[in-house]
Amino acid sequence: MPIRAFQLPRIDRLVTVYVCHPVAKLTGWTAKCYVPILTYHSISENLFGRVHPYHHINTPVSIFEMQMRWLRRAGYRTIGLSELMNGFETKQDLSKTVVLTFDDGYQDFYTDAFLLLRQFGFTATVFLATDRIQDSSVRVEGADYLTWSQVRELHSAGIAFGSHSVTHADLRSLGPEQIDYELGYSKETIEQKIGASVESFSYPFALPEEDGDFIRYLADALENVGYSNGVSSAIGRAKPRDSRFFLSRLSVNSWDDVELLRAKVEGGYDWLHWPQWFYKFAHHNVALMAGKSPRQLQPRRPLRYCKHKTGVRYSLTLYLVEMTDLACFGVLSKRCLPLPLF
Repeated sequence: MPIRAFQLPRIDRLVTVYVCHPVAKLTGWTAKCYVPILTYHSISENLFGRVHPYHHINTPVSIFEMQMRWLRRAGYRTIGLSELMNGFETKQDLSKTVVLTFDDGYQDFYTDAFLLLRQFGFTATVFLATDRIQDSSVRVEGADYLTWSQVRELHSAGIAFGSHSVTHADLRSLGPEQIDYELGYSKETIEQKIGASVESFSYPFALPEEDGDFIRYLADALENVGYSNGVSSAIGRAKPRDSRFFLSRLSVNSWDDVELLRAKVEGGYDWLHWPQWFYKFAHHNVALMAGKSPRQLQPRRPLRYCKHKTGVRYSLTLYLVEMTDLACFGVLSKRCLPLPLF
């Protein structure tokens, strides 16, 4: 009879709320120059087939309203990405500021999120995957996307728009010409549709920050196309030393109650960038040792004690990858035999 996997408490939440947030409050952790950029996707009940809370990209309207109300009562005001970069450059006091971003361009931003943002006096930046934005609403994976008329209406009401590429592609898997197309054509399309310049880019999928050569190439490509700033999935608050094209963000979804949201915006979640970076670094090196590209390797299998033919170094690195995966996402199989971490 197979043994079912069981769910551990979310380790990221426990460490954030009960360890790192108290430390952040005690030390201050440069609150005046670290700014939370919150990442939302769909404001709906649609789970998009995701199972674990960490991977949810939806936030129900009632929870989104609660989050916005808390931000307002806590004294936060929203700023745009250009204002943020100017604040970094001029060393302004940016405490109690927050940037709200919405990836993909779901129609529920127009029907639900925008009404609440206006109610609380907030603004936001929406990043569009332009192939999914048409004159009539497109449905992908059970979710409807904005139309160009809705985009223009929102822009007239003060909502900023940026690019999320054309096809929502994993840019590292593309060649130079394809990357230029994804960056340039999406920017050009949005500018033509709203009649204003597009300065910001949101990297689709997980940013391969461990791949320095690719990051430098992409930063040059973004600058050449005409972008001024950008955001990524790197975890943490944005800070002056971040690359202006790959600012860190904090993902928010239906599992973020007031306690966790407060911990995130006050610096209690910044610690998770280090396990995230190590996971990417180890995954990248395992792929290289196995003679595969990072995209070909699928390390997210149950943790087991086993011998790998490719040698001890590969086994240890793969083990560390899986332990980091466990630490971040809190999933463990009873059939797994954990090894001591050393």
